[in-house]
Amino acid sequence: MIDEFQTPLPFGSTLGVFGGGQLGRMFAEAAQRLGYRVHVFAPEDGSPASQVADWQTTADFHDFRAVEEFAKSVAAITLEFENVPVAAAEAAARFAPVCPSGEVLFTVQDRSREKRFLVGSGIPTTPTAQVRTADELHAAATEIGTPAVLKTTKFGYDGKGQRVVKSVAEADDAWAYLGRHKCVWEKFIDFRREVSVIVARGADGTMSTCGPIENSHANHILDVSVVPAASSDAAAKQAIGIARQVAHELGVVGIVCVEFFETTAGEMLVNEIAPRPHNSGHLTIEACPASQFEQQVRTLAGQPLGDFTPTQPAAMANLLGDIWTSGEPNWRRLDEFPEVKLHLYGKKSARSGRKMGHLTALADTPEEAAELVRVARVALAP
Repeated sequence: MIDEFQTPLPFGSTLGVFGGGQLGRMFAEAAQRLGYRVHVFAPEDGSPASQVADWQTTADFHDFRAVEEFAKSVAAITLEFENVPVAAAEAAARFAPVCPSGEVLFTVQDRSREKRFLVGSGIPTTPTAQVRTADELHAAATEIGTPAVLKTTKFGYDGKGQRVVKSVAEADDAWAYLGRHKCVWEKFIDFRREVSVIVARGADGTMSTCGPIENSHANHILDVSVVPAASSDAAAKQAIGIARQVAHELGVVGIVCVEFFETTAGEMLVNEIAPRPHNSGHLTIEACPASQFEQQVRTLAGQPLGDFTPTQPAAMANLLGDIWTSGEPNWRRLDEFPEVKLHLYGKKSARSGRKMGHLTALADTPEEAAELVRVARVALAP
């Protein structure tokens, strides 16, 4: 297994990325601006990342011969989503450094393992119990109580794979709804706001952070993100410290986003960990001298970390496929909002809830930035 980096990788080297979505696309664009070439490995042809990459391998993640050939063609490999099979990451790591490692993926791909990691590291998180049987379900409902959220341990995102349980009597129905798969029972937190902190961590252990970023959701999907969050200085400092601890304890090389609930008492509780660029960090493209994607490239290539400090308040609003319901959005209306920047992901078809792009804006205050992207998004309606 390759476990050493050539630092830094010479400009012109080829960087590999597992996954062909929009995060891979924005990674590729950042890598090319820094003078690197990009090879994408994805199961689907014509993906957002492959549209801008130098090369693409189209193959299943379990095609280990294709994984091996891909790994031999690049100097180092990252990923754009955390559900890349651990076996694929470890197979590739025989020929090129893979960041984050298969060990990190193993920890975060399963919510029960992720929670055990947090508790074992002394990191504050939501009270949780494992649910594998009906007896464990009833014990969790009794011991942790309701309201609660029942979540499948794998493949949950944007509200999928979870169910709010308002009373003990609803527990059995909620578990049945989730297919009686292995789950975690989490206490429902009465939070003041949801925030995220993004950490860039190099192979030498150096770190840089952006955030806290305040996140608002609609239908369980991230809607608007704003930096800086309205958290107190003490709460913000606590979130940053915890996020750095998570990155250190995981030993992640690359980008890790730590999502928090900020309680009404001002305590920061870790909700989830994503060892990759995060939707809430898209605003860093305009807000920071070095975006989360540039930082991902720098950590992978062994380059010094860039400046991750926002130059002024910023906001990001997701553009979901719902906007296309009545036809192509009215892009000309954006001429009325010169402060707003448009990013589209090159996806072939729009559908409800699908992330098609985003808007970002800089302003004098977080509130002004958030208002700008919201009003501009409404104006796009055909």
